[in-house]
Amino acid sequence: MLPLLLLLATAALAAAQGLPPLPIGVNYGANADNLPSPAAVATFLAAKTTVNRVKLFDANPAFLDAFAANAPGISIAVSIPNAALTGFADRAAGLDAARGWVRDNLAAHVARGANVTLLLAGNEILGPTVVPDLVVALLPAMRRLSQALQLEGLPQVRVTTPHYLGILAPSDGIPSNARFRPGLDTKVLAPMLRFHNDTGSPLMVNAYPYFSYNAQNLNYAIFRPNAGVYDPATKLNYTSMFDAQMDAIYTAMKKLGYGDVQIAVGEAGWPTQADAGQVGVGPEEARDFNAGMIRVCSGGKGTPLMPGRTFETYVFSLFDENQKPGPIAERNFGIFNPDFTPKYDLGLLRDGSSSASPNPSPNPSPKPSPNPSPSGGGKWCMAKAGADATTLQNNINYACGFVDCKPIQSGGGCFDPNNVQSHASFVMNAYYQANGRHDYDCDFKGTGMVTSSDPSYGGCKYVS
Repeated sequence: MLPLLLLLATAALAAAQGLPPLPIGVNYGANADNLPSPAAVATFLAAKTTVNRVKLFDANPAFLDAFAANAPGISIAVSIPNAALTGFADRAAGLDAARGWVRDNLAAHVARGANVTLLLAGNEILGPTVVPDLVVALLPAMRRLSQALQLEGLPQVRVTTPHYLGILAPSDGIPSNARFRPGLDTKVLAPMLRFHNDTGSPLMVNAYPYFSYNAQNLNYAIFRPNAGVYDPATKLNYTSMFDAQMDAIYTAMKKLGYGDVQIAVGEAGWPTQADAGQVGVGPEEARDFNAGMIRVCSGGKGTPLMPGRTFETYVFSLFDENQKPGPIAERNFGIFNPDFTPKYDLGLLRDGSSSASPNPSPNPSPKPSPNPSPSGGGKWCMAKAGADATTLQNNINYACGFVDCKPIQSGGGCFDPNNVQSHASFVMNAYYQANGRHDYDCDFKGTGMVTSSDPSYGGCKYVS
């Protein structure tokens, strides 16, 4: 009982000081031409905020040395390029290659004070874009990297890899029905979870309710009051899409016998600006989503199936990145401006300041959503004529967790005709294409069918 009382007392003290009970991590990208120096960033985070970890998208020595010199208490997650993994997976030379990479990219910086605690083997190897050689190489590479870290005297550095939520099989969006995709479950993810269990490293997922929301479920996506989604198997009511996504991952892990493996959130965020006419995007929506996520992940709230748990989490993103391509939203996920003023109040400043820039700058983004090529021959997935409307809406809610659903939102090229049959067909096809065009990826509980006739019309182009 004493540890619980101590935890509650600590949380209460932190709340009284205006700070989150536990710190949070941030993704620190630099695809921009207006950002402060890495040294200034490290100093600001360490001295002025409750941010206690950063996730880097490479092993940039300038960034590592900046944190070593100015923020040795901040934990760092370092990313390895996808293309490097096949070399580490080689049975004959893989371990030597991994040791060489650790020596060349980590060891000296750690010796100078960089607090590297996670090494990320690539990013989203299992989809939405799948390169078979990388899928085969992923787990062997992770094992070699873990061995290399031990042999090079860095046992404190854990190894994991970020996944997109499409590692889950299609379902109705009810967490208790979740499972990992066939072909990935027992052959890839079960042995990977065994690796995480043996090494004490987390399964890392990139959870983005932003890529699944629409005008109807906006409140559900950003932690605002709503009726919720009821799970009849667990008798739990979900009023947060993020909670449902996390519990779906947990359920799938538990079905493979690894419910005790920790879950980390590699990326999650909400933009402050998007294309004209897109509802649900702005500083208030971004604040509500990120504040709700921090309560779940760092405040000890946990999820309905994992109450009281905390999750190592990295908000996307520290700054807007004005050089990113794609939609406006892709450049506007930042929580701080380049002058270190907050774009909106998340309570992350140590002085308790809630001042936020009144005019958030336009343009950033997280991991871009899948961007398949336009239609042009092949196979497509469509909703069956006469399929139950409720089931089709569940298909939309589920698939939008993994693909870009903006085309079916108001103003999008596929918004009209504005009915569930048409919207479901577009989204089900996008999911089917992104996951490799397997017949089972178009099943959707019997409501999908594969066709060889291109369903594109007017300005609405179905990917293929």
